[in-house]
Amino acid sequence: MASQKTAEAAAAVSERPVPAPPAMRPTLARTFGGMMAREVRVMRKNFLSTFLRVLVQPLMFVFVFAYVLPKIGGGAMAMGGGDGANFTTILVPGLVASSMVMQAMMAAIMPLMMELTWQRSITDRALAPLPVPMLAIQKITAAAVQGLVGGLLVFPAVLFIHADGQEPQVHIGSWPVLIMAMAVGSLLAASGGLLLGTLIDPQKAQILFAVILLPVTMLGCVYYPWSALEDIRWLQIASLFNPLVYVSEALRAALTPGVGHMPTWAFSLALLGGTAVLTWFATRTFTKRVLT
Repeated sequence: MASQKTAEAAAAVSERPVPAPPAMRPTLARTFGGMMAREVRVMRKNFLSTFLRVLVQPLMFVFVFAYVLPKIGGGAMAMGGGDGANFTTILVPGLVASSMVMQAMMAAIMPLMMELTWQRSITDRALAPLPVPMLAIQKITAAAVQGLVGGLLVFPAVLFIHADGQEPQVHIGSWPVLIMAMAVGSLLAASGGLLLGTLIDPQKAQILFAVILLPVTMLGCVYYPWSALEDIRWLQIASLFNPLVYVSEALRAALTPGVGHMPTWAFSLALLGGTAVLTWFATRTFTKRVLT
């Protein structure tokens, strides 16, 4: 009798429905983190190609201007940087800024152009449990990380490649300014890249390089400080519309404070305000392109 009751109790327990485990609901932070983790895995997988792409152009500039020209007697000139700064000293913050900005912009522009044209693969991203404007923020953040990595990769090259007697006079004058310049400068370039990627027809991408990226690089105070343009006043004023100018000047203030540079309040306001404005416009144009 006892065994029969035990069997009936066991059968009743086995027939009782087992509660399902609680479902994992995707949160905004978890989805954002998952998409960023994917970007990091892709960047790590393509690290070698990224490394080569980022370093080739700055290495050539440093090799020619800081090594070849001084060797043949044509590069030991001061560029109005204050305290007799040599050209190598002026190149360090400019080339780091240029590499960081260009890498962040291209990391935002090129994948977006492919996703908007090739089978509209951006639609797959839009299906993620993430608002479309937050998807734009995620793309800006991922591109900014790549830009930051690009700047860090270039820094040792421009610091240590130089001719005898042309060693750059670099010392960190302000860590907060350096961190702000690297982080906010990358975000500024990434948001600008996303905005351009949503506004320019992918079939006319060559215009992007010829009309926008090349002038931005050549007139971005990479090879000279902004203060050296005093004798060309119209160009000094026109260059204020170039975001690379503010990144270069911020890094110049942080790494080579002895070289003439913009006031801290000026480039800080431009970097922070420009990042906010470009991010706002980029999220709006990105949302419109994705939803139409």
